[in-house]
Amino acid sequence: MERRPFGPALREVAAIGQGTWYIDDAHRPTAVAALRRGLDLGMTHIDTAEMYGDAETVVGEAIGGRRDEVFLVSKVVPSNASREGTVAACERSLARLRTDRLDCYLLHWPGSHPLEDTFAAFERLRAQGKILSWGVSNFDAPDLEDAWNAGGEGRIACNQVLYNLEERAIEHAVLPWCEAHGIATVAYSPFGHGDFPGPNTAGGQVLEDIAASHGATPRQVALRFLLRRPSLFAIPKASSPEHTADNAGAGALRLTAAELARIDAAFPRGPRPGRLPML
Repeated sequence: MERRPFGPALREVAAIGQGTWYIDDAHRPTAVAALRRGLDLGMTHIDTAEMYGDAETVVGEAIGGRRDEVFLVSKVVPSNASREGTVAACERSLARLRTDRLDCYLLHWPGSHPLEDTFAAFERLRAQGKILSWGVSNFDAPDLEDAWNAGGEGRIACNQVLYNLEERAIEHAVLPWCEAHGIATVAYSPFGHGDFPGPNTAGGQVLEDIAASHGATPRQVALRFLLRRPSLFAIPKASSPEHTADNAGAGALRLTAAELARIDAAFPRGPRPGRLPML
């Protein structure tokens, strides 16, 4: 699996990782097996959150005995993101994950608590060794400016955002901002949310054609397109080992400039929205 520098975190991280939103809805042994299969295939970047129900406990079971292989990420919800609330939320996540540290801890989206307080808590947790880096999620370009001013230069490791072929809003301002400031961009829901382009759609046919020429699947082609820039990472969710293996297969796929152009034309990014979309 391809590994890339993860912002200023000074770590090489798997470009294709594993998301866990709704993974607790799946048959638990199968979900655990899916995550472990991902680790076997080099998908060692695992993302979760306190908001994701029992996902943290599923992850904790999956990484048992393999913690040192994993780049582990979780998130605090904004309502908990006061100075003391952030520390308490992190402690609860660590307990559910059965670990003593997170590799990266994120503020899940902008909220009402001052960023200075949240980031002070992050720095306190980092000084204690309970987190190794921190970042944000669902932050638009103006939010990122505020975060940069509140947190200081070189502190924000990543911005995790909604990004897929049908939702390319981050390309207008967020992705360029992150690249200019050395921050990793992590795509969640890279296949959409139950609306991946089917073979009977014009865009889906483009994916089918390109996939056939590589002996790949349309989802692998879509995922590779989203990773076409070195600052990008993706965390697709899979709740079966077979689905995990399909996601991992995108790691070795390489698309030509002409193929990237075809996909770009088939899924235009559209106008810049007034506000960054999120799920």
